[in-house]
Amino acid sequence: MGIYLNPDNEGFQESLRSKIYVDKTGLISYTNELVNTAQKFICVSRPRRFGKSMALRMLAAYYSCGCDSKRLFRGCRIEREESFQEHLNRYDVIFLNMQQFLIESRGHRVTECLEEEVLGELQEEYGDVINRQEIGLAAALRRIYAKTKKKFVFLIDEWDCVMRERQASEGLQKQYLDFLRNLLKDQPYVALAYMTGILPVKKYGEHSALNMFWEYSMTDQKVLEEYTGFTEDEVKALCGRFQMDFDETSSWYDGYSFTRFQHIFNPRSVVEAMCNRRFSNYWVSTEVYDALKIYMDMDFDGLREDIVRMLGGGRVRVNTRSFRNDMRNLDLKDDVLTLLIHLGYLAYDSERKEAFIPNKEIIEEFENAMSTGGWPEVMRVLKASEQLVEDTLAGRESRVAEGLDRAHTEVSSILTYNDENSLACAIGLAYYSARKDYRLIRELPTGRGFADIVFLPLPHTGQPALIVELKYDKSARTAIRQIKDRQYTQTLEDYTGEILLVGIGYDKDNADKPHSCVIERWESQACADTGR
Repeated sequence: MGIYLNPDNEGFQESLRSKIYVDKTGLISYTNELVNTAQKFICVSRPRRFGKSMALRMLAAYYSCGCDSKRLFRGCRIEREESFQEHLNRYDVIFLNMQQFLIESRGHRVTECLEEEVLGELQEEYGDVINRQEIGLAAALRRIYAKTKKKFVFLIDEWDCVMRERQASEGLQKQYLDFLRNLLKDQPYVALAYMTGILPVKKYGEHSALNMFWEYSMTDQKVLEEYTGFTEDEVKALCGRFQMDFDETSSWYDGYSFTRFQHIFNPRSVVEAMCNRRFSNYWVSTEVYDALKIYMDMDFDGLREDIVRMLGGGRVRVNTRSFRNDMRNLDLKDDVLTLLIHLGYLAYDSERKEAFIPNKEIIEEFENAMSTGGWPEVMRVLKASEQLVEDTLAGRESRVAEGLDRAHTEVSSILTYNDENSLACAIGLAYYSARKDYRLIRELPTGRGFADIVFLPLPHTGQPALIVELKYDKSARTAIRQIKDRQYTQTLEDYTGEILLVGIGYDKDNADKPHSCVIERWESQACADTGR
């Protein structure tokens, strides 16, 4: 049992002893299917705070022959799988945290430092097989396999830290990637290689130095979707256990969407919210908004408009294929947006190829990044939004129209009004502060069309729901008529509170007062039945 070779299971024991533990051992069932196959090379990239290191400690506890972990998995999902006993504690495991080697080597001799440390432990275990000091790590492992036929499971954490923290050192990066390729590719001693990081495998031009890896990233997690974060059912169970409101939890930490699992929650933030019994922005505990600001302020054509659209609740098309999987060579707007997806600041719909801001926690990060300069017009709109919400709830139609006129003037240099989608993004931005008490839903299906924007109040706020219909180059009265004719209120038939119908029109030929507003109060049938 060593530090790198066959570590013990203490790390996984800590997870099990924690106040909150969500069983993700189903991941082991999948990795068992890949052991000793052509698909045995797995690269999982996710943002910080999404459980990457915990998963590695779990895999180490399961595969490492340096410990007996059977009792630790008692009652877990993996225990019920046929492959559980077959691979349990049967392999030599080499566990590498690349961040540690980068720090200790001061970024100059990363791979040399790694080889020295791991070879030292291999000498202790297999001294009778590898007795030459000058032998390299790959050569030593080949010799061990040739003599013993024992295979290794490689678990590599923070595999991409060299790319992220030594962005200007392309020579170091290339040398590091060549080292990993020589260590793992086409080597007979590899039973499984599972590495995690924030970025997918680095590309040089059109090619990857580690092209044997199957990649699972935030643009496509494939079969690992449910292990990327907490699922909807897992969070509902936690909310019941800790008596926390599920809808508000969703508003804060949901929003990462994949193909089979449409609702993936930030696991670390959910855990902190449950343990603290308080909803807050926990992202700032490990990330600083300066990092986000650097990328937001990059001068790529259309980037600022896309960010404003997403702040307004909209989505933007992204081509993720041009991204070279590093944080320095960003040549296009799409490269920046793709990087923000990998960092967790944006969510991604792989079917529609669209990016969007996932939840309230991340919206606050964008606001923090904009508050330090460079986005004064947008910040003025955000600060004015509280008054706009107040005027809307009070039914002050003319003041709402005037507030929208001012918001349009502020963002007109960034966001071009040319259709109802652009108008919806601008309106969503103008009502920014409503997200304290509401969940914003764009294009809510109603059975007879789509309501442009619905503001659904969070529990216990006591606010009415808002159904907002927008008409580009038509009147606000036309918008109200459409809400009624198409019976948009029926989509909220289970809602028991008051509903405000908000019609907003935009007259492109009226430069002085382009917006008009009509507000009507609508009592839901459920509300009427209860006598409220």
